[in-house]
Amino acid sequence: MHSAERPRLLELRQCIRRIERPAATAHGVLPFGIAEIDRALPGGGLARGALHEIQGMGGDEEDGALAAVFVAGIVGRLMIQPILPSQSLTRLGPSLSPPKGGKGRGEGGRSPAGDGVALWCLPRPDLYGPGLAAHGLDPGHVVLVRAPRDAEILWAMEEGLRTSGVAAVVGEVGALPAMASRRLQLAAERSGITAFLLRRWRDGGQAARERALPNAATTRWRIAALPSRPLRNEPGVGHPRWRVELLRCRGGEPACWEVEVADATYHVSLAAELVDRPAAALASDEFRRTG
Repeated sequence: MHSAERPRLLELRQCIRRIERPAATAHGVLPFGIAEIDRALPGGGLARGALHEIQGMGGDEEDGALAAVFVAGIVGRLMIQPILPSQSLTRLGPSLSPPKGGKGRGEGGRSPAGDGVALWCLPRPDLYGPGLAAHGLDPGHVVLVRAPRDAEILWAMEEGLRTSGVAAVVGEVGALPAMASRRLQLAAERSGITAFLLRRWRDGGQAARERALPNAATTRWRIAALPSRPLRNEPGVGHPRWRVELLRCRGGEPACWEVEVADATYHVSLAAELVDRPAAALASDEFRRTG
């Protein structure tokens, strides 16, 4: 092979890799920093430029408190860790790290600065700014869009995914038509902006109808609170613990983990009795009793 042909061959190989690269990781990934979770996700982390759905459990299906905490931590890290498509798809980042003591939709805390804004679309003004800061998302970089109907929130999300200067888009919805989810997924793929659907249902009836319906989201998560683990020689409430379920993942398998804020660094880590088995084998009624 002539030396002049080698650059052309390398260029062709790179072109083939781009074509073969799964669409779910075309814009890179954001690792959780927990090896067991990252291994379950294609590319080693949460796909950027994709749509992700997050649900709560029990009463949190209506309040969306813990789901909002989960999303805020991810969005905060998206805004301070820009990764271009040409960069490594598996660059490691810090762990998902809500500070100690955060509750509900959060309590006060320090927040990092970041580029761009997060567009958060919601039906009622119950998002608590200091709570976002407590979980790593600077409320000064959040633009709130309030709309009373799910259709209007979905429209605002799609417009946000077409807007420059937006780092992430979050929408709190109950009803989610399959076509609307497909439009959001395609818009996220085109723009490279990551989108999150935080499911908040009006009542148990709507939750029962909607929670298992198929949609175009790349991943579907369910977050539930677990009893805290007692601290040795320290009375009172222990470290917060969550059950994090990956219910659906394009190119991956369902799984479940128990995580906790383990130490003074406030990094989320796997609980000692890690649960890592297919989500379909888990009993949701048991979760409600223990949560």
